[in-house]
Amino acid sequence: MPTNPPENQRANQRNAVLSGFLGWTLDAFDFFVLIFVVSAIARDFGRSIPAIALTITASLAMRPVGAFVFGILADRYGRRYLLMANIIFYSLMEILSGLAPNYKIFFICRLLYGIGMGGTWGVGASLAMESVPGKWRGLVSGLLQEGYATGNILAAICYYTVFPHWGWRPMFFIGGIPALITLLICSRVKESEAWHASRTDWGTYRAAISKNWQLFCYLVVLMAMMNFMSHGTQDMYPTFLQRQRHFSVNQTALVTVISMIGAICGGITFGLFSEKLGRRKAMITAAILGILTIPLWVFAPSLRLIMLGAFAMQFMVQGAWGVIPAHITELSPGQLRAFFPGFAYQLGVLIASSVGYVEAVLGEHFRYATSMGILAATVLLVGAIVIFLGPEAKGVSFAGGVQDFDHPLPGMEPQLLPAKNAPMATSD
Repeated sequence: MPTNPPENQRANQRNAVLSGFLGWTLDAFDFFVLIFVVSAIARDFGRSIPAIALTITASLAMRPVGAFVFGILADRYGRRYLLMANIIFYSLMEILSGLAPNYKIFFICRLLYGIGMGGTWGVGASLAMESVPGKWRGLVSGLLQEGYATGNILAAICYYTVFPHWGWRPMFFIGGIPALITLLICSRVKESEAWHASRTDWGTYRAAISKNWQLFCYLVVLMAMMNFMSHGTQDMYPTFLQRQRHFSVNQTALVTVISMIGAICGGITFGLFSEKLGRRKAMITAAILGILTIPLWVFAPSLRLIMLGAFAMQFMVQGAWGVIPAHITELSPGQLRAFFPGFAYQLGVLIASSVGYVEAVLGEHFRYATSMGILAATVLLVGAIVIFLGPEAKGVSFAGGVQDFDHPLPGMEPQLLPAKNAPMATSD
């Protein structure tokens, strides 16, 4: 007996969102596993903490390569196959990281891992955003982005349960198992009608990139500030708790889990909030409130207040981030909806990739709380200004043109070109 088409549609929407969410969750898990064990790896390899922190920078710096390659291919050949390829590649690199016999091999594995990580977000976000009705984009945006926080929580749980008994290497092996589940779900997703409608030939695709270069430059600046905000408040925070506050493994894991619960709550809350008052207003509000949480975040005198400060900071930072998937996919032309968001995101990561290393160096010479507090206040304020100066296209129809484009700067309105000689859709 055939299934009701609307039920098929809802199932596909659910699988598309779940694929994007789990892909980003596992990606974040693999990344944050390293964040928790910087000190342990430094000790085993006989290297300094800044040297191990440089491997974090290496992963972040290679992400634009993955976003460039996988983003272009996803616009041309479809989202789901490229998302599956990403998951396989970064999972393999994560396992090889755990097997690395020395610092040099470990560094190379983290470089290669960054390529796989770079392709995941843009492809997964375009797949999810194109698959759901416009009225749900804010909620799905917040949910999708907080796969990042969920991955951090899972990494903290892994650190709490695995590291004290077996050390750091097995932590890099664990992400391979749930990756198989994600691949199974992703294989059941159909490509969106929006992708089929905007698919075009290479000549038109290149022309669309050229015609929208000013918008792309703004997206790069925006994503640089967003990554300064997130990585500046997350990457070295466990090291700060361990070295300056002298927290135990269990206490560090507990604070991190609480902060990421705040992140999930903030991402979903501000994602919903953005549907009512707009994407920019929601993000600016989150950034300004984030500045007010800094004293509680790094200078609080007790464990309980530190936990409250960590929750509040990530509620605000990831609250702003929760709006991003909807915001920049809405700003991107349909023909470039995997490439533009993903590549701009990862170029922003590249620009901000040194923040963890800078914090580590400053933390070794000054107090971690001082260096992290000053940097956080700076990037949150500048980030709010960049968001304010930019455009917004909330409610844009992915199947049609742009409507209600708010506060455009010259050259920043997305320019859609006709889908010339689009190949026939293949069976999904």
